[in-house]
Order: sequence, then C-alpha cells, then structure tokens
Amino acid sequence: MRLYCAMNATPGSIDLHVHTTASDGGLAPGEVVARAAAAGVRVLSITDHDTVAAYSGLDRRAHDITLVPGIELSTYWRLIGVHVVGLGIDPDSTAMRDACASQQAARERRARAIAARLERAGIRDAYAGAARYAGEAAIGRPHFARHLVACGAARTLKQAYARFLRSPREVHGVVTCADLANVVAWIRSASGIAVLAQPAHYGLTGMRLDALAADFTACGGGGIEVVSGHQPAATTARLAALARTHGLLGSVGSDFHHAERADTALGRLPALPAGVEPVWGRWTADTAPAAAP
Repeated sequence: MRLYCAMNATPGSIDLHVHTTASDGGLAPGEVVARAAAAGVRVLSITDHDTVAAYSGLDRRAHDITLVPGIELSTYWRLIGVHVVGLGIDPDSTAMRDACASQQAARERRARAIAARLERAGIRDAYAGAARYAGEAAIGRPHFARHLVACGAARTLKQAYARFLRSPREVHGVVTCADLANVVAWIRSASGIAVLAQPAHYGLTGMRLDALAADFTACGGGGIEVVSGHQPAATTARLAALARTHGLLGSVGSDFHHAERADTALGRLPALPAGVEPVWGRWTADTAPAAAP
C-alpha cells in the first residue's frame, strides 16, 4: 500500500466507511480489502464499530490500495444515538486503546441490557444466541437480530429490528457509551479527524441537524459524511450545504457490511458536490496518515 495524493481522486476510488467481521460485517478484513481493490477502490478505511482489531495482522502490501486507519465510535447527542468516524487515527495510540476499552465495556453493558429486555419479552437465551453469531467481535444488534430469526421470534432481519430492536435508549447505547465531546477528543488525541457519520440517518429535522453539526464542530469535529451509501441526490445536496455552513470537510463512505447489499456496495459512490473540501485533500504524499502495519 502506498501514500495517497489527493490529485488522484476519482468518483468510486475512495471509500472511507466499511466494516468487517471485527465488528458486525460479514467478511474478514483481508477479504474486504481484496474486494475493495477489485472494485476500483484506491483509498480505503476500515471503520469497525468501537474497535481497531481489523488492522491487527492485516497485510498492507497485499493490494495496490491505501489503507487509512479508522474506527466508528458510538456516542450520543442530546440523548440521541449518533456515530462518529475517526479517520487517519493511530490505532496503537494510548488514546485509541483507552477509547476501545471504554467502548467495548459499554457494548457489553448494552448487550446485557438488550438481552434482559428480550428475555422479558419471552426470548430465551438471547445473550448466548447473539454471542454465537458475534464470535470474537463485541455483541451488537445485528447479532441479536440473527438470533431472533434463527429462534423463530421474527421471520426476517427487518422484522427483528422493527419488533424487538428499536428503543428504548439502551438498544442504541445512549445510556452506556461516551458522550460526543469525549469521542471527538479520543479521535483527535489519536491524531485523527473526527467525521460525523451518516447524518441523514438519525431522523432529525433540518434545524436539529444543523444544531448537531454546530455542537459537533464546537467540540472539535472536523468532517461530515456528505455521501453515505446509496442516497438521494437531494440528501447529498443538503449535507453538502451543511458542510459548507459549518466549515466541515466532506467524506464519502459506503457503510459496507455484507456483499449481498447493493445499496452499500464497496466504492460505488458519487463525487463530492462542488464547494466541499474533501477530507482526503489533507492527505498528500507528504502528510498522508500512516498506513496500518
């Protein structure tokens, strides 16, 4: 893998939000990198939920691709669960080790809370069932959803989420994870850029989304995902305007989890709208973040 020059950016060649089996993705880290390279991605960030385990042992010379170390941290704003991606982090820094330890403990508390709630709803062995699907990763909602389908409590994953995995707040980790300011501070202390992930996914009105962006910027946030997977052009335009208003760098990411989902396919992303400074514009051959070992 090589350092990246921003002048080489083309639509579809950059994907800064993907997941692996280190959290809730369906493919191992090496498989994700190989698929990304085959899809034409030249700059990739694996941003697993609250862990950097994907970077351990990953062969950074296996493909002609630049790997930007990343993470996606769960947090909350005004008691609303939101996510922040950290890009260009040092995975081995003390700040990132502290962040992962804190967030993994929070995920365990959340998993226990969800399991207890499902047990009260009549779902037996909810924690153990989800753990079988999680494997080495921390237990998350996708693992509970798969257990709910397997045990017959839901017919589909969509139904499992709708019936059992929506609110209360412990389902989304609001009562367990670190707050927005702490999450941004961890990323900055690990030499990374904090990027507000999937801002259109939180169901916020335009006014509240603007308030979130303002608070995020005030506590040191540096970027926002203007393009997140397959989304309407109007959404992209609205998020581009938000980035320009608050002086945030623009990022793009597929939110890839599974190869079966066409709406989050690796690298199939449009270019950033005009007037939005790309987050990768800060990563020239002289200043690119160090690739993961």
